Amino acid sequence: MNLLSTLKGSLFEALLPAGWDLTRIDQCASETPERIFDRQQHWHERFQPVGCASLADFDTYLGHEIALQIKLARDRGEKLAMILPVGPMGMYRWTVFFLRSWGVKADHVYGFNMDEWSDAEGNTLPASNSGSFQYGMEQALYGPLGEFTIPEGQRNFATKEKLPQFAEQISDLKAQGAKLIVVYGIGRVFHIAFWEPHFAAEFHNEAEWGKQTHRVGANLHPLTVEQNALTSFKSRTTLVPCYANTIGPGLFLQADYAIGGADGVMGRGMMWQGMSLWTTLRYGKSPWVPSSYMPTLPGKLFFLQELAGPLTADLN
Repeated sequence: MNLLSTLKGSLFEALLPAGWDLTRIDQCASETPERIFDRQQHWHERFQPVGCASLADFDTYLGHEIALQIKLARDRGEKLAMILPVGPMGMYRWTVFFLRSWGVKADHVYGFNMDEWSDAEGNTLPASNSGSFQYGMEQALYGPLGEFTIPEGQRNFATKEKLPQFAEQISDLKAQGAKLIVVYGIGRVFHIAFWEPHFAAEFHNEAEWGKQTHRVGANLHPLTVEQNALTSFKSRTTLVPCYANTIGPGLFLQADYAIGGADGVMGRGMMWQGMSLWTTLRYGKSPWVPSSYMPTLPGKLFFLQELAGPLTADLN
């Protein structure tokens, strides 16, 4: 017996997004670890998964990749638009380390936070609140960069006033020759930023879904709330907001290069992101699985090798 054989009539049946093909998801997650690097027909020719043996390696490689793209843009004399996440976070320490070591200033970079906690109307926490994503970015990246940092006027956060302006700002930068780099993590329910799978039900087709640049006060999936309770709120579900402001596919699918990270290993054999990683790589494009589009873009997806599995039950 398993979820697929006992789902009908259960409370869990109503919880899962209607457009998920659970058999297909299960098939994605049943592959052997060594096959995670097998190239798929829908992958972009310049997309590459990169396995990391340890969290230290993961943070370093991901931080180096972000810093390298900033350096390359500066070497070319180009502005650079970057959509940035708060999670994963350990890579920013290394981004700071490499840029400062190389003597590379980031004053050609325009940062756009991809999301922020909110209420149903899109009101966000004050920037001084330690739970806000703006606070996290200031503490992890902008502050530690010191004299090499991105100027304050080029830091954009996902407030309900600023988020609707992101698309036009990024379009203007691209018109000036800037590239767009999207740095992302993958959600338990396969979201990118807080663009959730159940949003797909609102649109007539993939093209309409793909035009959505943002959402203010996005209604989060219950599994997203619980994921964040485990990873960011020390298990305290009551502290996690049920809404967030977020970019949409109309922005993240514009990426000239995408840098992804999956580090959802919890220790003692526990993890939350193995199935999410495999589904991202193998499912194929579907608005019901937002992360499934990321392998269709040029870039790299760094992941902890343990997430490759095998994803089988272990009661030891």
